[in-house]
Amino acid sequence: MPEAGYPFSAVVGHDDLRTALLLNAVHPGIGGVLVRGEKGTAKSTVVRALAALLPAIAVAADCRFSCDPDAPDPRCPDAPHAGRTERPARLVELPVGAGEDRLVGSLDLERALREGVRAFQPGLLAAAHRGVLYVDEVNLLHDHLVDLLLDAAAMGRAHIEREGVSVSHASAFLLVGTMNPEEGELRPQLLDRFGLTVEVRAARDVDTRAEVIRRRLAYEADPVGFAGAWADADAELAARIVAARAALPGVALPDAELRRIAAVCAAFDVDGMRADLVVARTAAAHAAWRGGDRVTEADVEVAARLALPHRRRRDPFDEPGLDDKQLDQALRDAAEAEGDGEPEPDPDPPASAPTPDDSPQETKAPPAPQGDGDGKRAGAPDAAFKARRLEIAGVGEGAPGRRSRARSGGGRTLRAASRGTGVHLVGTVTAAAPHQRARGRRGTALELRPDDVRRTVREGRESNLVLFVVDASGSMAARKRMTAVTGAVVSLLRDAYQRRDKVGLVTLRGSGATLALPPTSSVEAAVARLRDLRTGGRTPLADGLLTARRTLAAERLRDPRRRALLVLVTDGRATVPARPGGDPLADAERAAGLLARDGVAAVVVDCEGGPVRLGLADRLTTAIGGTGVRLADLSADAVAGVVRAARAA
Repeated sequence: MPEAGYPFSAVVGHDDLRTALLLNAVHPGIGGVLVRGEKGTAKSTVVRALAALLPAIAVAADCRFSCDPDAPDPRCPDAPHAGRTERPARLVELPVGAGEDRLVGSLDLERALREGVRAFQPGLLAAAHRGVLYVDEVNLLHDHLVDLLLDAAAMGRAHIEREGVSVSHASAFLLVGTMNPEEGELRPQLLDRFGLTVEVRAARDVDTRAEVIRRRLAYEADPVGFAGAWADADAELAARIVAARAALPGVALPDAELRRIAAVCAAFDVDGMRADLVVARTAAAHAAWRGGDRVTEADVEVAARLALPHRRRRDPFDEPGLDDKQLDQALRDAAEAEGDGEPEPDPDPPASAPTPDDSPQETKAPPAPQGDGDGKRAGAPDAAFKARRLEIAGVGEGAPGRRSRARSGGGRTLRAASRGTGVHLVGTVTAAAPHQRARGRRGTALELRPDDVRRTVREGRESNLVLFVVDASGSMAARKRMTAVTGAVVSLLRDAYQRRDKVGLVTLRGSGATLALPPTSSVEAAVARLRDLRTGGRTPLADGLLTARRTLAAERLRDPRRRALLVLVTDGRATVPARPGGDPLADAERAAGLLARDGVAAVVVDCEGGPVRLGLADRLTTAIGGTGVRLADLSADAVAGVVRAARAA
């Protein structure tokens, strides 16, 4: 293991990311940083390097909650305090697989049962107080943990009410989350709770990429020597943070700049007032960072570029980021509204973090995908549907979400039992109490046996996988079917954005089936694939069902607890057999039978039209053991109702 971390100053490029982190270090009230970017872009490296720049803190010597000895928390569980010591600011990492007990803390069960006292065991929120809490892959964190995390970050305190313990302690920290958008998005209300957001991408400039490799190899060859070579630059940054923190209370926010902030936020039509407050705090921190004594237009511009990209999204399918021209126009309009005419010159131009190389890496969001008008494409999805909750019958054990009923580690407590997700204290004590005299109990401590332990059985919600198999052949109704189905998928994706579901799409056309949309929670990737769908050709229905079966089997191996629902949209007129010389419809029925044997819950949407109906889709419904619905009923509401009636997988 390396003996020294990678220096913050040695990071090549990522200027916006470094500036956002440093401004939060100056003013933690900004609310943290969300770092979005593709894999392999040094997101974690930059965040971990920040902790070394933070100044040491004084703490009460006997406090597990890092109380400031000069201003101790009056409600600290370890109060009163005696003595003081100094230690470096901590970087606390929250693993993706962590549970609620690890995050907020829990009852010290051993002391509770052996000594008869309610002792609290602090969690990561206590350890991160007055430091940095780093959540890698925050978009994969369970929703209830994200809720707890962001509530503590917003209030500066953690409140724990569980297992007979009521504890409140200070928990003010710099929150930094990283995520890869390809693996799914955060819910909008959680996204808004991060103060700033930054998009990072690997540089395409050859010289910059070469310098990244050169420095990384040098660090791996001699971590201590490499860190020493950048020690002076890091020390300079650390000194600037201390100086900026001291200067921050004296930074003035002129009324003209305050109105400019309000005008810019209004121009981007952001929700609520959090954006205005974050921009104001960030602008003040930037002014202090550059050594100014008042906020200027340049500070407001930097703050807006960091604080507004994730707040201007009006829909899950909108790309994050700001349009530079729109921001410039908003700033000009704000200046003209104040009667300035021309923006006042900045006598003290802003400075961001010192850049060790001459080729800074720009990080701008890509343009949103556009339709090309090709008549052979399915076209832009019809997003008119409003999705209701799709719920599979029965009780599952899938990944935490907000969809179907499930036995889980979270949710409401049902009962105590021999098997469950955590210790049920009352149930354990109740089971042990009748045997205390026989066991020769002495004093207040309970005499426990392994058979006494009872577990908590909870019921919550799980996320599901909805896989559409759609006929995209060249029949007369193909365009109509694709319009209706893409609209339903868009609605499901919008709903899945908040409920943490996965959605996939298999299309049938030509000589074979295509997995057009692999199971995903990434709405951006989903919409881009839907716009690229093509129609025409024959109908390989059997191959489509077999492709769906393979897809579901692969997902079952990847996540065996996630239940799936198959939605087949077809008129049943198969024209391509699964094997040479075979009967296309018979082969399709055999493939449907294999899915039924796998226990897949299914809905068949009958697209057959005209005065004469052959009932081919009904035969598939019987073979697959699912529920049928007509194309005229293919709306988000209708599909939702059918799904609730489908049998459990």
